[in-house]
Amino acid sequence: MLPRRPVAAARACLAALLLMLPLRAASAETEVSAAWVVLGVSGQAVARVLTPAAACPDILLDGKPTPMSLRVAAGTIPQRPTASAPADSKPASFPLNTCEYPLPGDTRRAAVGGVSLPVPRESPQRIVVIGDSGCRLKESDGIWQDCADPEAWPFAQIARVAAGFNPDLVVDVGDYQYRESPCPAGKPGCQGSPWGYGWDAWEADFFRPAAPLLAAAPWVVARGNHEECARGGQGWFRFLDPRPYDAARTCNDPANDGNADYSEPYAVPLGPDSQIIVFDSAKAGKAPLDPGKARDAAVFAKYRAQFQEVRRLAGRPGILSMFVDHHPLLGLSPKGADSVFGGNRALLSVMKAANGAAYYPPGVQVALHGHTHLFEAINFASDHPAAFLSGNGGDHADRPLPDPLPAEAAPAEGVTIDRITDSNTFGFLLLDRQQEGWTFKAYRRDGSLMTTCLLNQAKIHCDRTGLIR
Repeated sequence: MLPRRPVAAARACLAALLLMLPLRAASAETEVSAAWVVLGVSGQAVARVLTPAAACPDILLDGKPTPMSLRVAAGTIPQRPTASAPADSKPASFPLNTCEYPLPGDTRRAAVGGVSLPVPRESPQRIVVIGDSGCRLKESDGIWQDCADPEAWPFAQIARVAAGFNPDLVVDVGDYQYRESPCPAGKPGCQGSPWGYGWDAWEADFFRPAAPLLAAAPWVVARGNHEECARGGQGWFRFLDPRPYDAARTCNDPANDGNADYSEPYAVPLGPDSQIIVFDSAKAGKAPLDPGKARDAAVFAKYRAQFQEVRRLAGRPGILSMFVDHHPLLGLSPKGADSVFGGNRALLSVMKAANGAAYYPPGVQVALHGHTHLFEAINFASDHPAAFLSGNGGDHADRPLPDPLPAEAAPAEGVTIDRITDSNTFGFLLLDRQQEGWTFKAYRRDGSLMTTCLLNQAKIHCDRTGLIR
């Protein structure tokens, strides 16, 4: 592990101390319950703050105080239909105001309520990639993760260790909040846990354990299926979505879900030669979409238009594009002990219609996903961009892929795997910019290295292959 920069080390130490207390109590003196920076369209940085105060605080930009704007006021949203049964649902309570301010591009220092905020670096050199980090309490799955046990739910450790690598940027591939059902009697590991989709569950699942990493660097956030409107979509739009808050895109009114469950792709530049293209796959179904069927036509048309925008964004000459979404597209997921299934068939059906057997448009050289709770690094013998899965951020781990893979294993029709490196060990991914290209290093939860992969022209070479324990 590289030594910490002094500022980053101080931020990480402060955040670690805050983890020991509820966020509001830890910062009641400054009336700031949480503070972070998210990057949106064209890399625009937005500072966000949660506060119990009636008025938004000032933000200090290079020492100059400026009032922040109210993004959305505190309130309790009437109960709406959710992914859970009505008896296991409740209104979502958000007792804190969400405030924000777009950071000017030349900002050197930013702080609010005495808390320093990480400002973007023009050409990030080091990027942490995490995903699927919340603690699963889910009646329909019958899975009750032991949220009180850091061995069973290690997201706080992962965030702390990842922050120690001093990233310039954090990319989250989605699924931040998993506590959707009340903990039943007889499950001591989750007794007393908040549940539902309000602030208490978001605080426990994401903001409190992620505090060191939120303090270390700005974030690029992809939306997972756990942030669709029938789940954590209300919190997603209050806290994380980088665009301006829109009353028709809040997930508060189910009549607007057909709009709010989909967002346009956008690009975040990584200096003059690379970019991230963020795609909202929150509502992607499991079955292929048929544009000839009335039930599929509107969604197919929506996704096809979005992949046309991906093509436009990826078409910038001389730019390496990293495609980021939640659902694996050319990745694998375990299906029993001896078999696998491929990528998301709904999105693949649209991608094939838009781009043929290539699936991705030219310019995309690597794709980053989550959803499957594994680490994967896949190099293809066919002409397809390399794929990484970083879905091992703390949620209930999936069984490992078969090792070796079945001979017929393929993420999609016409796609041939050359080499795969994978693990169901908890951890995160770290990207480093090198003169010869980007390196991708997979780390375990304790910071020990699992494998190193070098990306070169849509191909990766990893120093280990097969299953890593």
